[in-house]
Amino acid sequence: GLESGSLGGRGGAKLFRRSVLVRSLRGKGSEIPRVLEGFTLDFSHLSFFYQQMSVASQSFNGNLKKAVAGLRRINLDGLRWRVFDAKGQVLGRLASQISTVVQGKDKPIYAPNRDDGDMCIVLNAKDICVTGRKLTDKYYRWHTGYIGHLKERSLKDQMAKDPTEVIRKAVLRMLPRNKLRDDRDRKLRIFSGSKHPFGDRPLEPYVMPPRQVRELRPRARRAMVRAQKKAEQQEEGGNKISKGKKREEISERCV
Repeated sequence: GLESGSLGGRGGAKLFRRSVLVRSLRGKGSEIPRVLEGFTLDFSHLSFFYQQMSVASQSFNGNLKKAVAGLRRINLDGLRWRVFDAKGQVLGRLASQISTVVQGKDKPIYAPNRDDGDMCIVLNAKDICVTGRKLTDKYYRWHTGYIGHLKERSLKDQMAKDPTEVIRKAVLRMLPRNKLRDDRDRKLRIFSGSKHPFGDRPLEPYVMPPRQVRELRPRARRAMVRAQKKAEQQEEGGNKISKGKKREEISERCV
C-alpha cells in the first residue's frame, strides 16, 4: 500500500518518497518496522488531535477549519495558552501586549533568532475601542496590481466586515519582518465573540497592565477648573430663576 503512489498531488509525492525509503531499507529488515511504526503513530496522533478538537468545538459556532488551521505546524510542547479579552481595550495598547507575548519577550530565555512565544487567544474582537477619530479617519489601503486599482477601507467598515483582521494587522505590523513572522502569526488566534474551540487547553487569562494617564498641563488644568466653575454658576443661576418663578406663582395664588 505504501509503495504504490495511488494519491495525486502532494500526497502522492510524499508516498512516493516514503516508498523509495522503504525500498532502500529493504535489505535491513530490522529498520523497516521502525519506519512503518512511525507511520502508524503519526496517523493515530492526527486522529486523536481531530477527536479532541471535535469534542472541544461542540459549543463553538464559528469556522472551525479556520480556527485550527496551521496548529499541526506548531510545536506546542512547553507553550502556554494566554487568553486576551479585547472588550473595552484600546487597539494599540492591546496589540503591543500581544506582540510581546507572541515574540516571547516576557520570558528570560528570549532570543531574537528563536520563536519561543506562547499561544495567544484573543476574544471579543468586535468590542475593541480606539481613541480620537480613528474610527472614521483611519484607512487600510492595498493595490490589486491593476492600473488605478488602489483600494481603501475605513476602520469602521473593516470592523463591520471582519473585526478580527483589525487586531491581526495591528499585531503583525508590530512584529519584525523576518522568517519567524509566519510562525508567530500561526500562534495568534482571534475570535470576534467570547467562544473558541480551545476549551480543553490549559488556558491562562492575561491581565492587562494598568493604564497610566498623564497629568494635565497647568494651562489645561486651569481651563478645566474654569469650565467646572462656569457650569456650577449656570446651575445656580437656573436654580435661582426657578425659585423666583415659584415665589411669583405663590404670590398670585394668595392674591
